[in-house]
Amino acid sequence: MEIFGYIAAVLIGVSLGLIGGGGSILTVPVLVYLFGIEALVATEYSLFIVGISSVAGSLAYFKKKLVNLKIAVVFGIPSVISIFLTRNYLLPLIPEKVFAINNLVITKDIFLLLIFAGLMILASYKMIRKDGKQKDQSETNKNNTLLAAGEGSVVGILTGLVGAGGGFMIIPALVNLLKTPMKVAIGTSLVIISINSLIGFFSSIHHTTIDWRFLTSISAIAVLGIMIGSYLSKKIDGKKLKSAFGWFILVMGFYIIIKEIFL
Repeated sequence: MEIFGYIAAVLIGVSLGLIGGGGSILTVPVLVYLFGIEALVATEYSLFIVGISSVAGSLAYFKKKLVNLKIAVVFGIPSVISIFLTRNYLLPLIPEKVFAINNLVITKDIFLLLIFAGLMILASYKMIRKDGKQKDQSETNKNNTLLAAGEGSVVGILTGLVGAGGGFMIIPALVNLLKTPMKVAIGTSLVIISINSLIGFFSSIHHTTIDWRFLTSISAIAVLGIMIGSYLSKKIDGKKLKSAFGWFILVMGFYIIIKEIFL
């Protein structure tokens, strides 16, 4: 199973490099089901893996001048605050036994995985659906900026809870609310994801014992994947890949729900 885990780590990076998101949502399931890591620890590891690989991916976009730092700040600051509060104050409040129905006991790990599965299904919908034609509006009003900052806070809470980068929410917000060109949105999303994930990891590192050898090896493989993805982005239609990846994530989301509740 570990061999499949290392292959999946490459695919996580490839997805981040190609479409600026999506791959990070596979990190926790890969760590839990292929490497046998507890869900809570997996969310911590995921923050580091996603953060490091996103840093590598964002460097390529920096070189091409496809990163808007002003937008990264508007979206990133609320995200970072939410991640810090979630990892250090909200997560510890979740009891080890969340609730029980007859013989079904929902533990903290199962609860986090179910939240993650719901997030995967939402992400798959956003990836599969075909976006309508964008209205050509170059102006960004204050309401849209506030909405983007609010969405940044939501992304931060989700990132803090389940260790996903949230690119599937960040990119639509940058394109639709802040009228950012798609390639700039992808580059800016990678910067936001890298900052969010690494700050989330280092702000809550004291809660978990870290296996640095394992973590750095998986991160290195994901970085290799993101370099491959950045190269392939010049040759592959990202929209078609995004839709196919969305269907895969949809199946994975339902698999997690079925496995944790019924199997």
